[in-house]
Amino acid sequence: MRWATYRSARSVGPRIGLLHEGELRGVRGNASLAELLAGVGLEGAASSALADPAEVVSPDEVRLLAPIPRPPSIRDFMAFENHVVTSMRALGREVDPGWYEAPVFYFTNPAATRGPYEPVPIAPGSAAFDYELEVAAVIGRAGSDLHPDRAEQHIAGYVVLCDWSARDLQEHEMLQSLGPAKGKDTATSFSGYLVTPDELEPFRRDNGFDLAMTASVNGMPYSRGSLAELYWSFGEMLAYASRGTTLLPGDVIGSGTVGTGCILELARVHGAAAYPWLRPGDEVHLAVESIGSIDATIRAGADVIPLPARAASGRASGR
Repeated sequence: MRWATYRSARSVGPRIGLLHEGELRGVRGNASLAELLAGVGLEGAASSALADPAEVVSPDEVRLLAPIPRPPSIRDFMAFENHVVTSMRALGREVDPGWYEAPVFYFTNPAATRGPYEPVPIAPGSAAFDYELEVAAVIGRAGSDLHPDRAEQHIAGYVVLCDWSARDLQEHEMLQSLGPAKGKDTATSFSGYLVTPDELEPFRRDNGFDLAMTASVNGMPYSRGSLAELYWSFGEMLAYASRGTTLLPGDVIGSGTVGTGCILELARVHGAAAYPWLRPGDEVHLAVESIGSIDATIRAGADVIPLPARAASGRASGR
């Protein structure tokens, strides 16, 4: 099944729809997709949409939003080894051995979620804006302390994810021994449909799925990889994310960037002249076979409102 959150000329607000035989069949009521996951579930919602749809519309007649427009949380992992090795070297570092002991992630901003065709502004003050080509799993059933062999049973579906990244801001703020914040805070884009796991199962290989992941900028091919190249599986990511806490319906679990899946890596290997940072007007296309795509136009960011300059107070040194 493929599920969307959309706006149509006939709907007052966002509506949930099931893509069936090339048409969107709207679900009655005002529940969000996350609320449907926590309530009747997708099977129950599908039965309702097929038997008694609120409307039947062509996807060409609607505006697709992110399937989960405001997720309860977004955890973004770093689960592709090729990306970790190359990007760390681009930042002048080596991969810490701890990366091979457990998958690592950071929390990003649910309020910055964007749909598949929404423009993306450059983070204020950034001169090194980048895309990241990823896939995300959406939690369909709550769970805690999940076992990696069974954790994927809690996945409702998959989407394409782009973790837009201000590399200069990210590098500067991570000197403070914390994860990225403003370097990742501006936007996270999602493809238009939540694709249920049964549709991807025929492509399962190794720790992921044998699905091509590609990116282009202004029509020029940039990135190419496969979802089968995951070092950490989604089951392992969910198990680690749920350790000592609860994953909720609608939570998003990002895979992290596929190898070659960002400009940071490409410029490291091929040079910055061949792969410059994103600029206003650039058209970025990200696609994952059998899941979906994102098409985003890059816009100028807001002006930086400066903070007051301050010197060290001396109190931290004990003086």
